[in-house]
Amino acid sequence: MIDGDTDLDDEEAGAVVRAVARQLKLWREAAGLTQTEFGRAIGYGEELVSSVERGRRIPRPEYLDSADEVLGAGGKVAALKEELAEARYPKKVRDVKRLEAEAVEICSYNNSVVDGLLQTEEYARAVFASRRPPYTEGQLEQHVAARIARQAIVRTTTAKPLFSFVLCEATLRRLIGGKMVMRGQLERLSEVARLRNVDLQVLPLRREENSGLDGSFRLLKLRDGAAVGLSEAPLTSRVFSGPKETTALDMRYGIIRAQALTPRESLDLIEKLRGET
Repeated sequence: MIDGDTDLDDEEAGAVVRAVARQLKLWREAAGLTQTEFGRAIGYGEELVSSVERGRRIPRPEYLDSADEVLGAGGKVAALKEELAEARYPKKVRDVKRLEAEAVEICSYNNSVVDGLLQTEEYARAVFASRRPPYTEGQLEQHVAARIARQAIVRTTTAKPLFSFVLCEATLRRLIGGKMVMRGQLERLSEVARLRNVDLQVLPLRREENSGLDGSFRLLKLRDGAAVGLSEAPLTSRVFSGPKETTALDMRYGIIRAQALTPRESLDLIEKLRGET
């Protein structure tokens, strides 16, 4: 399989893809194979092989594994998978992932969908599939894969940051993807809420006070004591790190947490909704 076309405006990813492309071409030529012969040996057409070697297409891990075997590279070509792992995802995702890796505490408020770090693959696919204008199939799979890859920070067993999530109750009742997808999502939330480094709270719809009406946002507190705020709106994302803005966001988040149910009460509500779904 081959990933979609390279984003030519993404200079960082493009440089990595071109470097890998050069290595693949050098290995093929050293083996004395034409693009047609090489493609036939690994199960791909000449056009795709050419696109990969010109840096126009990003080869998937299976492509590199087959190439390594055919070329007798002893793992050297397969090792290029590590170089491409990050380049495969959109730049915005890579930037956020780097910030998350530097964070000692991640705070998140969501009032429309479940936070991306908590989404199941099926739920994430349903969220991206609802976009209008729609993504192509390749773009859809790229975004889903990138979102799931980011979740490693929650699943890792070492050096975990502290997580605080507040979800508007509406995100738990909105049947994105249908009942079965939502049931699986509620099960995931139930599991994550029991992790020792996670506080998961629900802001009930019945609350008269809601300081999160301006929309979803995240606040990342970094190892060096700095903080970074992230907010998203249609067609744009915003990152800000000024003390005035991040302090205001921290204060808002604290008020939202106070308005929400306690983690224990929130887990009880999640379990109740899971039984009803």
